Amino acid sequence: MKVLKFGGSSVGTPARIKGILAILKDYYERGDTFTVVFSAFGGVTDALIEMSELAASGEDTYMPLYETFHKRHLEAAKALIGAPLIDTVLPVLEDNHTVLKNLLYGIYLVREASARTMDYVLSFGERNSAYIIAYAMQDSGIPASFLDARKIIKTDKNFGAAKVDFELTYQKIYAYYTKNSEIQVVTGFIASAKGGLTTTLGRGGSDYTASLLGAGLNADQIEIWTDVDGVLTCDPRKVKRAFTIPTMTYAEAMEMSHFGAKVIYPPTLLPAMQKRIPLYIKNTFNPSFVGTYISDQHDSEGRAVKGISSINEVALLTMSGSGMFGVPGIAGRLFSALAQAKINIILITQGSSENSISFAVQPKAAKEAKAVVEEMFEYEMQMGTVDTIKVEKDLSVVAIIGANMRYQPGIAGRMFQALGKNGVNAVAIAQGSSELNISVVINRINESKALNALHETFFLSDTKELHLFLVGVGLIGGTLLQQIHAQQDYLRKKRGLEVKVIGLANTKKMLFQPEGIDLTQWRTLLESASEVVNLPTYVERMRHFNLSNTIFIDNTASEEVTKHYAAILDSSISISTPNKISTSSSYAQYQRLKNLAHRRGVQFLYETNVGAGLPILSTLDDLINSGDRILKIEGVISGSLSFIFNNFLQGTRFSDVVKQAKMLGYTEPDPREDLSGKDMRRKLVILAREAGYALEAEDIEIQSILPSSTVVAESVDDFFEALEQADEYFEHLRQNAAQAGKSLRMVARLEDGTGFIGLDSFAADHPFFQLSGSDNMIIFTTDRYKDTPLVIRGPGAGAEVTAAGVFAEVITIGNYLE
Repeated sequence: MKVLKFGGSSVGTPARIKGILAILKDYYERGDTFTVVFSAFGGVTDALIEMSELAASGEDTYMPLYETFHKRHLEAAKALIGAPLIDTVLPVLEDNHTVLKNLLYGIYLVREASARTMDYVLSFGERNSAYIIAYAMQDSGIPASFLDARKIIKTDKNFGAAKVDFELTYQKIYAYYTKNSEIQVVTGFIASAKGGLTTTLGRGGSDYTASLLGAGLNADQIEIWTDVDGVLTCDPRKVKRAFTIPTMTYAEAMEMSHFGAKVIYPPTLLPAMQKRIPLYIKNTFNPSFVGTYISDQHDSEGRAVKGISSINEVALLTMSGSGMFGVPGIAGRLFSALAQAKINIILITQGSSENSISFAVQPKAAKEAKAVVEEMFEYEMQMGTVDTIKVEKDLSVVAIIGANMRYQPGIAGRMFQALGKNGVNAVAIAQGSSELNISVVINRINESKALNALHETFFLSDTKELHLFLVGVGLIGGTLLQQIHAQQDYLRKKRGLEVKVIGLANTKKMLFQPEGIDLTQWRTLLESASEVVNLPTYVERMRHFNLSNTIFIDNTASEEVTKHYAAILDSSISISTPNKISTSSSYAQYQRLKNLAHRRGVQFLYETNVGAGLPILSTLDDLINSGDRILKIEGVISGSLSFIFNNFLQGTRFSDVVKQAKMLGYTEPDPREDLSGKDMRRKLVILAREAGYALEAEDIEIQSILPSSTVVAESVDDFFEALEQADEYFEHLRQNAAQAGKSLRMVARLEDGTGFIGLDSFAADHPFFQLSGSDNMIIFTTDRYKDTPLVIRGPGAGAEVTAAGVFAEVITIGNYLE
């Protein structure tokens, strides 16, 4: 014997019911023995509740809802049942509807809908659906008979959530099925008290009906047909990459259902567990899919974590005080008081110090729970030994569940690391001695991010999804997007990184696509975007998305963007940027950003601030972390100045070389920005700070190479005119160096915490002499690299290498988040 149950979404329309008829016909033709339970048509139970509430409040607007209910069921019957059976069905439905109409009018007159009345009202949903489908089955050639569950399922008179009399119910089920050989089509959800009054088994009770039938008939299996492919690893509405759990134990299923898995109604499992009847959770709209198999069979070789679930909204109450330590009976009094008030407790946690007990309840019960507990401990509070009850709201509970967790060490560590690296703080933690679940109370706003981070950690550890938000899509930003697109397949297949660009912004527009922007047409999408760029809005939207593994990338040279760095880091979002402004501004701001990143457990990376794609800062960091002592740092750290002095050779004029550098895009629009040494100073400030010196920009001396006439020139054209007049001066500098067998280089130096930038000349045996093109070079002299200093050389500017440096930092952050 099989017991099948179909939920409201499965029977939402006549077309869907026809799909069910095909499934049932296949069972019948295979020779299977089965009975089937149906919920009300999708949305009907909610509609009946709304009708009753309107009628009870004296609103005659319940009537249009009733007419819709009436029409829907008659039309469904006509669509599913042909003559002559339809002539039997329609009068019964009309009689049902007349009774319901009179009942609603009675509620309207007395302005009251008691729990007892509501159970009777709600019964019309299941009674109509099962009756219609029973005759539709007959019309399809299946020998079916309608069975009102009130005849066989007996309960107490706790209307709304009646308690089942198992012994009497099982007797009646067995007796009825023994006498009736047809395939019974049973109303879910409803039952009756011993006096015949209609009761209900609680929302989701149709599953319970199926389980009771299975237990009463000693069925071989129970099948719960719903609208998803079984029990999933997580809620697919919150975690897009959730997938079906093929097998699980009763205990695991109970935990999943308790923590919000909507596929299973918690009491469903009890009768099945007691009779050891396996359950299948299957998809009405994908009937060939195997679904989830639930039994008492434990797979000791399976995953440690079977599923991740959550309760969307809870309130956390904490009782604490010095008078609780070592006093027996405190917890007993607390939970007895709550039980007497019929307040359900979702989660309990207590520290070993016995100084406090925290427990979670539904938010609507928080106020009453607080009053009940404070009344119970009124004397202790007056004496000051117990504090006022603390209530925290806007919280959620997330839980990882699995019977194998107890056999694998480190599961809790992985859980808290995943949450911590995504900035999700644990408000409270609970774990039973069975180690079947670990529950964490978190801020409600972080629920979705926490679920995705945990799901990725325990189920998709081979693939991590990174969510990028870019500001600045010019030369560097555009190149970065090209590089990401070109490398996406490799990263996914070889490195297990799924890189998605969620947000883009330029100086005019901003674009967001939560599922990821198509990088083959990002430029067109951004140009056609409707939202005008607004940095505060962009940052707030990124924070509101609250995605796991989020990285903010600033490809601009804008000070305005850097003003948002603190808020971004404080939101547990990592940053990668070639923008030097934040790291070279005040030391206090530099330290604040570093400390924020450390406190929030995120990355603040800016390797490209100093040498584009060259590993300068990371090398310096490695030297210091490994215990080496930095004695001196020397560097040609300006690509534009490197180009200018590398190409200032005999027979060339200095002003012509500067013009060439400007034309090639090596300098700023006003070359004085480069020739003044200010950009080099920013880079040297960053190097000094990374080396451990609290330097400000003004602490670094710059030896100016520009004659005063060029500095005071009002325009760029005037500057070049003045520079041409100074060609003789620069030629004199070059000749003096050449006569000594040396080359001119603009160099930044840091030694004993003192920074200096100026023009110097170097002989052929010095590494700086060998520079060419626009290459940068850094020389580290340390205790370990004293005789032969450590040299780093390569392109220090250019969109390709700078974008590659940022891309490398994205990969670094991704690796950190694993």
